[in-house]
Amino acid sequence: MPASLPVSASARRTAPTRDLRRLRIILTVFFALDGFIFAGWVVRIPAIKDQTGASSSTLGLALLGVSVGAVITMTLTGRLCRRFGSHPVTVACGVLLSLSVALPPLTHSATALAAVLLVFGSAYGGINVAFNSAAVDLVAALRRPIMPSFHAAFSLGGMVGAGVGGLIAGSLSPTRHLLGLTVIGLLVTAVAGRALLRLAPPATPTGRPTTGKAPHRLDSRTRRLVMVFGFIALCTAFGEGALADWGALHLEQDLNAHPGIAAAGYSCFALAMTLGRLSGTTLLERLGQTPILVAGGTTAAAGMLLGALAPTVWLALIGFAITGLGLANIFPVAVERAGHLAGPSGVATASTLGYGGMLLGPPAIGFMADWLTLPIALTSVAALAGLAALIGHTTRQRASAGSTVVALEN
Repeated sequence: MPASLPVSASARRTAPTRDLRRLRIILTVFFALDGFIFAGWVVRIPAIKDQTGASSSTLGLALLGVSVGAVITMTLTGRLCRRFGSHPVTVACGVLLSLSVALPPLTHSATALAAVLLVFGSAYGGINVAFNSAAVDLVAALRRPIMPSFHAAFSLGGMVGAGVGGLIAGSLSPTRHLLGLTVIGLLVTAVAGRALLRLAPPATPTGRPTTGKAPHRLDSRTRRLVMVFGFIALCTAFGEGALADWGALHLEQDLNAHPGIAAAGYSCFALAMTLGRLSGTTLLERLGQTPILVAGGTTAAAGMLLGALAPTVWLALIGFAITGLGLANIFPVAVERAGHLAGPSGVATASTLGYGGMLLGPPAIGFMADWLTLPIALTSVAALAGLAALIGHTTRQRASAGSTVVALEN
């Protein structure tokens, strides 16, 4: 009888560990699926632009449908996660995302395109808040800075989605391509979603569930800190959205690249970001968060200046890759810290600002491209990345002076 006690205790320790490993795999799949579907859409934007006959500014307005849908949904998803849990919300948004990506090729006007992108943006915004909330819970339970690994999966999915899109751009219509993404998305969501719904939210090392335990009313100091992280996310996510929606068009239109090579521009960016995020946990454990923010923003600014103003396709591709390395770990750090401070509401706030920057960036680039030129418009990405680095540096100085934003150094 006594001999059975250690076995039972070991089983109690092993089961939660096994569940945490399983949860990490499942969330990684959802991050990768999100990147795959989103990249599959963005590499077909030039074809959709020709199909609708939209100008750059009109296309920018249509793309605003993604932004509006995402931002509205993000403001609500934190509450939904507290009420129903982040796992069910992730699955529901995964289904909607998979279905809605097939809609853009069915439109033949900028107005209709904006309407279907509103639906697509709602699903995209919702799933990003939901699975980031679930990931923050897992980070708290494991007590390791593994958030970059999830975003690496998103970038890897984006790289694969862009690469596949580039390969089939000349042989498969946007309608068939994006309908294929719908089928893949629904199959993956059915399998991974079923497994996710069977797993309860992880507990902290003290044994308490993490989801929904953050206070509903935050003190002003915490709210300001969450907003700082959200603004840092906005500055850097602006660049990710701009490259996703306008990078291929810049290479094809301004540098006369072949459509397949143009699609590879986002793939280079996503590959570099993936490599940066795969090493993100190690870098964060060794260097800390503030050096990652400052160095990353500075690197991204230099890379984007090269990518936007380079006279040749290959130099532009190198610039895109450098930008991806610089931006790699800034967004994951910002979202994780906001979630650590304020739970799903913190994730929702930082994600709304961050993904708002990602989704508002493309329309802004469109307007600037019509007023100026597309290469000059893309230099705004460098400006905002540099601003993120400056905020990170300034925050560190304030932290050393005793400011409440010392959490950056944790």
